[in-house]
Amino acid sequence: MRVAASLCAVVLLILGNAQAQTRAPAQAAPVASQIDLNSASRDQLMTLDGIGEVRADAIIRSRPFKAKTELVERHMIPEALYDKIADKVYARPVPAAPPARPAAPAPPARR
Repeated sequence: MRVAASLCAVVLLILGNAQAQTRAPAQAAPVASQIDLNSASRDQLMTLDGIGEVRADAIIRSRPFKAKTELVERHMIPEALYDKIADKVYARPVPAAPPARPAAPAPPARR
């Protein structure tokens, strides 16, 4: 009787663990499927719900973005639309420009 109970417990544990593993990947969208606001093409931006030609062009003209929340802060899209697309976009920081090189000294004047 004890052996049967132990065997049932092991089987239930294994089945429970297998079900938990099959549900885990559905938690968050992978980064690869997200769209970078600072480098996406017009067509890529237009794949987002509520982003048509006009808004896609406005986003491109307004680059660079430091954060995706700037879409609402700059009044480019309403907050309700932002809530729909927030998990599908991100704003990768723009690489800093290399420091400017100092100008070469002028050659001495000839007399």
